[in-house]
Amino acid sequence: MPELPEVQTVVDTLTESVLKKEITDVEVKNEKLIANLEVEEFIDTLTGSRIEDIRRRGKYIIMELDTDYYLVTHLRMTGRFVYCQKKEEVDKYDYIFFKFKGNDELRLGSKRKFTRTYLVADLKEAGSLTKLGPEPLSDEFTLDKFKEILSTRRGRIKPLLLNQKFLAGLGNIYVDEALFISQIHPLRTADTLTDQEIKKLYQAIQQVLAEGIEHRGTTKWDYVDASGEAGSYQNYLRVYDRKGEECNRCAAILKKIKVGGRGTYFCPQCQEQEE
Repeated sequence: MPELPEVQTVVDTLTESVLKKEITDVEVKNEKLIANLEVEEFIDTLTGSRIEDIRRRGKYIIMELDTDYYLVTHLRMTGRFVYCQKKEEVDKYDYIFFKFKGNDELRLGSKRKFTRTYLVADLKEAGSLTKLGPEPLSDEFTLDKFKEILSTRRGRIKPLLLNQKFLAGLGNIYVDEALFISQIHPLRTADTLTDQEIKKLYQAIQQVLAEGIEHRGTTKWDYVDASGEAGSYQNYLRVYDRKGEECNRCAAILKKIKVGGRGTYFCPQCQEQEE
């Protein structure tokens, strides 16, 4: 599933390509991707609208239209936006086509059909968008704020960081990377973290997200940005998907376990588990 850096990269490339464009027509080949409207209403409401702003909240992509509506998309597992010319070959997994005045269009595809897009006048109607936790790269997300939201938590740290109501945008890859950098075992509980460990984790979260954005996301499987380009952060991962390889820090053999049902990569030496 695309995480914060991948979604931000998609937003950035969408902004370069479709901002201020007018949607002249919409074609829907699979209505399952539309979360809240019938196809006819979805098409009628979008047609003739102009994209005024594109931004991200957590893993959601928000396009603000000049009609006071919002097109809100959660890509989920294999979703993708691709901006291209209408004459270009259509991928069999492209299901919604947003057509513009010229020869270009924006295609929304989803190999596993888990992607959901909402067309709403009120963002409260767009899934869990308004229930998300703080943005980890925002000015409001300070170390004191992180300590505050951790202070009442007792659960394991990895599932907590994956909880979008606790902190928005983090997923499996960047949580494993942040825990490795801060040398915290993924099975540790939040209430056992020291102030120094919380500070290291806070800094590590911001570090890996910034690195991910700098390298235009992580492409391990299907992810591409809206220009069809893959990311490169997979070339810089420290632990994720490196089971059986040597730790770059201590040369111990990296391991994989299940935490909260998610495959989790860590170094047993750098991230020792408390007895």
